[in-house]
Amino acid sequence: MASPEPSRKSAHPPLPDIATHLLDWYDANHRDLPWRVPPRHIAAGRKPNPYHVWLSEIMLQQTTVEAVKPYFRAFLERWPDVKALAAADTEDVMKAWAGLGYYSRARKLKACADLVASGSGEFPATEKELLQLPGVGPYTAAAIAAIAFDRPAAVMDGNVERVMSRLFAIATPLPEAKPEIRSRLTTLVPEQRPGDFAQAMMDLGATICTPRRPRCMLCPLRADCLVLGNGDPELYPVRAPKPEKPSRRGAAFVAVTPDGAVLLRKRPEKGLLGGMSEVPTTAWTARIDGDTGPDAAPFPADWRKVGHISHVFTHFALDLAVYRAAVEFEAAPAGHFWASAGNLHGEALPTVMKKAIEAAIPGSTRKPTSIHKRST
Repeated sequence: MASPEPSRKSAHPPLPDIATHLLDWYDANHRDLPWRVPPRHIAAGRKPNPYHVWLSEIMLQQTTVEAVKPYFRAFLERWPDVKALAAADTEDVMKAWAGLGYYSRARKLKACADLVASGSGEFPATEKELLQLPGVGPYTAAAIAAIAFDRPAAVMDGNVERVMSRLFAIATPLPEAKPEIRSRLTTLVPEQRPGDFAQAMMDLGATICTPRRPRCMLCPLRADCLVLGNGDPELYPVRAPKPEKPSRRGAAFVAVTPDGAVLLRKRPEKGLLGGMSEVPTTAWTARIDGDTGPDAAPFPADWRKVGHISHVFTHFALDLAVYRAAVEFEAAPAGHFWASAGNLHGEALPTVMKKAIEAAIPGSTRKPTSIHKRST
C-alpha cells in the first residue's frame, strides 16, 4: 500500500464545530451497550455507574465489544458491585474471566476491587487518582474519568487514533504519532458532555470511520476531515512495519479417566497465563521451544498423538502437538488435580488449553446448553 500524501487542505478543521457535530450524531446514532447510559438518560439526570465503566473498560482491553457483552453481564450477575467482587474468591474470578485472554488483567481486576473496597468503596474521580489503581493505565484512567465522572479527558483507544489520524491527516507512523494525536484530541474535548464526546469518538471509529471501507459519506465530520477528498482514508493511521512474530513449539498431554475427568495443573502466578489452569505441557516459552514428543509426558502411559493446535500470543505464535492417554489411577500426581467432565467448562482454562483439550476430547470444554420444554 502506498504511503499517504500530505493533505492539500491548508486549514485545520474548525475545532468547536467538531465536538458539536459529533455529539449531535452520537445523540441519534449511539450504540446500545450494557455498560453505557444513553445520552437521553444522562440528560434526564441518570449518572453512569463507575463500577460498570471500570469493569467494562478492563474487559475491553484487547477484546471486542461483542465478546465482552456476555462476560460483563455474567460478572454483574455474580458480583453486582465492587464490594461483592472484592469478597469473591480469586480462583472464581479467574474462572469467570477464562476466554477473555490477558489473564494478568483478571488478577489486577481483583486487586483493584480489593483496594477500592478496603477504602471508601468508591472509585476516585480524577485521572491522577485513578492511575494509582492496579491495572489502570492512562487510557483506562481517562475513560473512567470522562465517562463515569464527566471530567474533561483525552480518551484515546485504537478507534480514536484512527479518527484523529484521518481528521488531521497525521502522517507520522504509530506509535510515534500518539503524542501528536493526544495533543490534538485534547483541544477537541468539550467542557460540556466530555463523557459522551469520548464515547462518540469511539463509536464513530467502530461504526463509520472503520479500518477498511470507511463510510465517509455518513460521517458527521466529513466536512472537517483533511484526508477525505485529498487522499485515501485507508492509508491512515500510518503504522511502522511490525516485526515478524517468532514461532515456538511444544506438546500438551491430555490424560482422561474412564468417567471423563481431565488432569490439570495450575500455572505459576507470575508470567504468561499466570494463575490459570492447564493440561501438562512441555517447557515452551516465548523465547524457547519445548519438547514435542511423547517421551516428555508427565508420567508413563499409552500416549497417542491426536493432532496439533496453533495459537497466537501477543509476541509469538505457538504450535502444540497434542497427546491423549486413558488412565485409571485415582490419585492425581503431585501438583496436579482432576477436573470432572461436568465441571471442565468452568475451569480457568486459557484459550490455548481449551484448544488442546478440544483436540483430544471434542466438545468437552463447551458450556452445556440448557434445554427447556415448552409447556402445552
